[in-house]
Amino acid sequence: MTLANAVQDYARTLTRRSPDHYRVGPFTVRHHPAWELKYANYAMPDQGAEPTADEVAALIDAFRQRERLPRLEFLPAWAPAVEPALAAAGFTVENRAPLLACAPGGLATPRPVEGLRIAVPATDAEFTEAARVQHHGFGGEGEPEAGMVQWLRDAVAGDGVAALAVLDGTPAGAGGCSPAIDGLSELAGLAVAAPFRRRGVGAALSAWLTERAFARGCRAVWLEPGDPDIERVYAGIGYRRIGEKLNISLDPAGR
Repeated sequence: MTLANAVQDYARTLTRRSPDHYRVGPFTVRHHPAWELKYANYAMPDQGAEPTADEVAALIDAFRQRERLPRLEFLPAWAPAVEPALAAAGFTVENRAPLLACAPGGLATPRPVEGLRIAVPATDAEFTEAARVQHHGFGGEGEPEAGMVQWLRDAVAGDGVAALAVLDGTPAGAGGCSPAIDGLSELAGLAVAAPFRRRGVGAALSAWLTERAFARGCRAVWLEPGDPDIERVYAGIGYRRIGEKLNISLDPAGR
């Protein structure tokens, strides 16, 4: 199995371990009851799935019953027949995002950031601060949803890792690595507060999280960068492209 396919299998397996996931036809759906963020709620097809129009319609209905945007994230090569079936139902491509991965021997040490302190959140206040950095970093306003805080707590309580970066006494960045399965882990939710961007915080935090995932025995850590600028940050610490992931959704006004 290629590393890209192993990553897809990892995402599906991790979702199936969640008590809130559900199945619709050949799809496994990641669902967060307390977290409406679209990136936390999406479906993945089974390998080689060839969904019928009725199965796609049932998937759309399942998302809408739970007040979530009908949305999927998957590698097109994993199930080539799925994208045409979704397009026929009115889905549109959000983007085709590069999939990056790093192995232990490839991790590079970023330049140090004077005064930066990175640690695992321990108190309620620290978990909330980390979630707030993520929430605002992804364009949210106000306080983070409970599900975002819980994701960080679950990472620390399980076989994953979470981190809060503080610079000049202020929360500057946050992120985490999901629990390891078959030696793989996802670096996700990494955000840097606006006043601290372009100062090396993102690279330092990413390397810190990746190193700790390796220390837990991971053979590779993978991620999806948000844009080319962010991809360059990850490339600078050793992440390399291994494939492409499709993010596709149905507009709320769609049929």
